[in-house]
Amino acid sequence: MKKALYPGSFDPITNGHLDIIERAAKVFDELNIAILYNSQKNSLFSLEERVSMIKELTKEYSNVTVGSFQGLMVDYAKSIGANIVVRGLRAVTDFEYELQIAQTNKVEYPDVETVFFTSALNYSYLSSTVVREFASYGGDISQFVPKEIIPLIRDKYKDRIKENKGNVQ
Repeated sequence: MKKALYPGSFDPITNGHLDIIERAAKVFDELNIAILYNSQKNSLFSLEERVSMIKELTKEYSNVTVGSFQGLMVDYAKSIGANIVVRGLRAVTDFEYELQIAQTNKVEYPDVETVFFTSALNYSYLSSTVVREFASYGGDISQFVPKEIIPLIRDKYKDRIKENKGNVQ
């Protein structure tokens, strides 16, 4: 049985993330989406909100579960019995970083293998950072994230958007 782990902050989850989830769910028997809790990061959504959103958005996949972790991803992978890590690659710069992490993970957990999914061309530019930036200024994010979470993102930025529009000269 192939049990894979797809770790990330998913803050917010994007259409690019969902594309990787859909494709990985077809390849592996089980796919655990592992949301990283990082107390040093000022997240847009709480861990609980991200878990809830992703569970709702992936409920159609019977082999996908959603969990969260703090600390080393390899420790979490061991704890759930996953020995495959799924990572998405958008560009060469992603590869350099992801290769370094994959090799380090292999040293820490020799049984783990990292499998890279290249992003679909229409999502190759997309990141949660881009979504947050556009949303913070009231930009159109309908091409970036599932329609179900657009109101949730807008709600997080409603005060800032009003403030930014009031400062235009």
